[in-house]
Amino acid sequence: MATMRFSLSSLAFFSMGFRPFFLFACLWAGFALVLWLGILSGVVVVPTAFDPASWHAHEMLFGYLGAVFGGFLLTAVPNWTGRPPLKGAGLVGLVCLWLAGRGVVFVSAHLPALFVALVDLSLMIALVLYLGREITIGKNWRNLPVLVMLSLFIVGNGLFHLSAWQGDYAAGELGFRLGLGVAVMLISLIGGRIVPAFTQNWLGQQGVPPQPVFLPRLDVISMLISGLVLLLWIALGEGSGVGVGLLVMGSVQGVRLLRWRGHLTVGEPLVWVLHLGYGFVPMGTVALGLSYLHPGWIDPVSAQHFWMAGAIGLMTMAVMTRASLGHSGQALKAGVGTAALYWFLIAAIVTRIAGGYAGDLSLIFYSLSALFWCAGFFGFGVVYGPVLLSPRRV
Repeated sequence: MATMRFSLSSLAFFSMGFRPFFLFACLWAGFALVLWLGILSGVVVVPTAFDPASWHAHEMLFGYLGAVFGGFLLTAVPNWTGRPPLKGAGLVGLVCLWLAGRGVVFVSAHLPALFVALVDLSLMIALVLYLGREITIGKNWRNLPVLVMLSLFIVGNGLFHLSAWQGDYAAGELGFRLGLGVAVMLISLIGGRIVPAFTQNWLGQQGVPPQPVFLPRLDVISMLISGLVLLLWIALGEGSGVGVGLLVMGSVQGVRLLRWRGHLTVGEPLVWVLHLGYGFVPMGTVALGLSYLHPGWIDPVSAQHFWMAGAIGLMTMAVMTRASLGHSGQALKAGVGTAALYWFLIAAIVTRIAGGYAGDLSLIFYSLSALFWCAGFFGFGVVYGPVLLSPRRV
């Protein structure tokens, strides 16, 4: 009698990194917001060593975004290097590291701080080791900056844990700024590649001139200015000099975005959402700069949500939906469900920022924002869950 062998590699869900990591990232983004809303209303008490606001910031930045990085890199690196993708048991192991990180941070009040930090950092450390190996073997030196920035992201998370262990408000300390600054730089780096490229492809298919103009030297200048200004912000945190620098960075990033001709892509949500998601980089940069120069106009926390909810939230949703369609053999066209996900997140961003001006009604706005946010990310599970669980279309 022939024996049947079961292999994790045979499961479509564990055949490529984007499948489990994107699905779990979105489910966690929604569930963590439900918990955060419960914390704000006094209904939920999270047994974490972090103060509530720092737990919320940590799980959105290092928890959610860490999973998105995992899914993106495990899918993109094989394309960069020509090497086979990680799948099966190895992929399951990385997913388990991420799940363990979420668990230990959640109950960190009852665990040794060093143990919590090591478990939480383990996924990103494994990803850096994997990326370093693949870049070296594939001689893909062009992506060394990604490796460097991921390493800094790990340092930021480690410093965040240190601040929390010391009893500080970790969401306002160096580790958080380093992690967020790295995230903005990675969006600038990778977004600067994919947004104009995908726009050019779509406009070419539609026969719509003019197409995006590629000016590599201007892109390099933009990235250098952004890196220097973010480094200043990470090191100093606030001040009029930092505010002026952020305004300069925002202006340069805005000019960079306008060159990509996003206004010509309104006919396809899968493309225009990339422009809008990237647009929250210059918008957030300017808003944060103004919060230091004119504190009465906008508070720094609301300004940072242009980056956190806008640049990170919407841009990652844009990338996840597109990658999920493309790598599963689906047509690169946003259906009604996909477009609804984008609009839910846009509504979440607008209501969250508006809440900063709502006074006594702020909790209502924050609750609406959380509702829209959850609709977007839980909706991803509904719309894309079947796609991620099913084999690739041939």
